[in-house]
Amino acid sequence: MKVHPACMPFSPIAFGLWRLHEWNLSTSELIHLIEECIELGITTFDHADIYGSYGNEELFGYALKERPDLREKIELVSKCGIALVTQTRSEHRIPHYNTTSAWIRNAAEQSLRKLNTETLDLLLIHRPDPLMDATDVADVLTKLHNEGKVQNIGVSNFTPAQFDLLQSRMDISLVTNQVEFSLLNTRPVYDGTFDQAQRLQFSPMVWSPFAGGNLFTSTSQQAGRVRSVLHQLSLKYEAAMDQIALAWIRQLPCKPLPVIGTGRIDRIMGAAGSLDVRLERQDWYHLLQASNGHPVP
Repeated sequence: MKVHPACMPFSPIAFGLWRLHEWNLSTSELIHLIEECIELGITTFDHADIYGSYGNEELFGYALKERPDLREKIELVSKCGIALVTQTRSEHRIPHYNTTSAWIRNAAEQSLRKLNTETLDLLLIHRPDPLMDATDVADVLTKLHNEGKVQNIGVSNFTPAQFDLLQSRMDISLVTNQVEFSLLNTRPVYDGTFDQAQRLQFSPMVWSPFAGGNLFTSTSQQAGRVRSVLHQLSLKYEAAMDQIALAWIRQLPCKPLPVIGTGRIDRIMGAAGSLDVRLERQDWYHLLQASNGHPVP
């Protein structure tokens, strides 16, 4: 699928690497996981410089160094703009955002080095920075694009107004906004985020599509209501509950691209299987009603 008319095709589901360091995979095991994803049609891999305390990109890069032929079969996404306090970043006294041109350039070039690639298919500004100078950010992103180091530019967790501000300073299009969205967090449906995506004809990327696992484990009333309906629909559609949840997200007209984050092949296969599920309109609204706790007005 194309997240934007100007962007190369991405897979309809992306594979998130924020927990890669927790899976304790050898390089050969990671290569096998990448190959399994490709075989299932999941070719877009979502990184950020900070994942794994700045270490996960390098782990993935080891796999690409050993198997450089994999690079042409996948799309690499990364993010920058967050400064974490870690043992490897002793100069960071507190967590903060940094979207200065020097920081963005250095972060992008470090991601290229760690991932063992010459270009990123998509670079996102990870979070809106109150100190962001939109002109400076637009300038460095455009230069990285013109230098061939970044093929496409986007943002993450931006409000529509913040998106519009940065876009107003750029001659190239921002191709996506990666935001949190799930059956337990439907804010983008109501705050204009998904309306903007449809207006500008881009597909938003969606992180935490299962609410960090809370969709299936939380004891909240909201989660309980949603799980009850998911169970009913899983029987009706002969699909797993997580497949119904992903299908519900993907059915929005802005065509969101969910980012899943599991190292288990069976769950990756399940996510890929969600592409075959299409909910009836009333079933879609039944899930929305369960999430909201009341019928639509």
